[in-house]
Amino acid sequence: MKSTIVVAALVVTALTSFTATAGEADVRAAAEARLGKVDKITRAPISGLWEVVAKGELYYMDDKGNYLISGDLFDIKSRKNLSNERRKDIWSSAINSSLDSAIKQVRGNGKRVLVTFEDPNCGYCKKLAKDIAKIKDVTVYTFLLASLGEDSRTKARGVWCSADRVKTWNDWMLNGTQIPPAAATCDASGFDRSVELGQALRIDGVPALFFVGGERVGGYIPAAEIEKRLAATP
Repeated sequence: MKSTIVVAALVVTALTSFTATAGEADVRAAAEARLGKVDKITRAPISGLWEVVAKGELYYMDDKGNYLISGDLFDIKSRKNLSNERRKDIWSSAINSSLDSAIKQVRGNGKRVLVTFEDPNCGYCKKLAKDIAKIKDVTVYTFLLASLGEDSRTKARGVWCSADRVKTWNDWMLNGTQIPPAAATCDASGFDRSVELGQALRIDGVPALFFVGGERVGGYIPAAEIEKRLAATP
C-alpha cells in the first residue's frame, strides 16, 4: 500500500532471523521471545506486517519475524493514525471485559457511558467526582487504583469491601466521610483486577477517563468538557 507508511521515529529491534516468511505461530513465538505473553496477533493493514498486542501495547512485526516495531502507522491518503485507532479498540476491549471489577453508578437513564480510573487520595479525582455528580443520564464505571501509596490501597480495599460501594465511594470523595476498613475475610480480588487493568493500560496518572469508542483523556477535565465528549460519542 503506497498510501501507508511507518513513522520515522519507530524503534526497531532485530530478532531471531527466519529464512522464509513466517506463519502466525512462528511470528508469535518470535514476539513472545522479546515481549513475553502475546495477547493477540493479527495481520496488519499493510502487506508484510503483523499486529502484535502484548500487555496492552501495540507492536508490529515483519513477516519473517526479524523485526519488532514500536510506533505509529499512518495512512497518508486518509491522514489517519491507524495505530491510534487500533489502540482505542484494544483499550475498549480490555475495559469492556473487566467492568465487573469497577464501581458502577447509574445517573438518570444511564444511556451514556463514562469510565474512570481513580485513586481515593487523588485531589483531582475528588474534584472530578464533584463534576460527575452534575452530569445526568450517564453510567459511570470507576476502577479503583492505588497510585499514591499504601494508604490509597487500604482505602480502595475498604471501598470495594463495603456493603454499598457507590455510597461509600461518593461519601468519601464528596464529603470526606471516613471509609470503614476492609474485613480480613473480604474478597478484594475485584480491586486487584482493577489495579492489573490499570497497569495493562499503562495508566501512570489519575484521574484517567475513557469514553465510548476508546477515546482516552489523561487528567482532570471539567463537567462541561465531559458533557461535550459524551455528546460526541456514538
